[in-house]
Amino acid sequence: MRVTGFLHQQRLDAVLDVIRQRSTRSLLDLGCGDGDLLVAIAREGRVERIVGVDLCARSLARLRARLAAEEPARSEVELLHVSLLDAPDRLRGFDCAVLVETIEHLDAGQLGAFERTILGRLRPQTLVVTTPNAEFNVLLGVPAHRFRHPDHRFEWDRARFRAWAYGVAGRHRYAVSCCDIAGRHPQLGGASQMAVFDLASTESSVGARPGTAIL
Repeated sequence: MRVTGFLHQQRLDAVLDVIRQRSTRSLLDLGCGDGDLLVAIAREGRVERIVGVDLCARSLARLRARLAAEEPARSEVELLHVSLLDAPDRLRGFDCAVLVETIEHLDAGQLGAFERTILGRLRPQTLVVTTPNAEFNVLLGVPAHRFRHPDHRFEWDRARFRAWAYGVAGRHRYAVSCCDIAGRHPQLGGASQMAVFDLASTESSVGARPGTAIL
């Protein structure tokens, strides 16, 4: 397996671990793409309801074909062709929502709308966000003046990602923890970074979860 494929699988495994740890029964995959994560979850059959959202009709068509080729469905799966910023109100209150390597495809000016839509309006019990770690790019041979993918609008280092995650959590009453995923270089961190937001039960629990390392 090529290095990029190995890192991709590690990234998915990290998100799957969070979903399992939270005993998730309803899952919202925002920016599901071709559905690598969604198909893996559907195969397990632990999650009763799965909704995938993506703006790319071709990706959704490929995902429908993948699901149709699977064994009889173990989970209810619904696919929506819509921007995650326009997700309908009926998607409120899911146990878990995930955005795997998605936010970096948004224009910086859309991050406020993202925040208000996902954490302010839909308010999942848990939100998992992964995004490339710009510090790791040198190990992937990505020049300093370029991003990993031509459709990326930004790529953050870990300090910038932490600052964003803390701010979002504080504004919307979520606890948050951040960690490196997909490889762990001692100085540069992982190829990706992950923030896990959990809806706070009391105002005092807003911010970093006590005892959780913030990397």
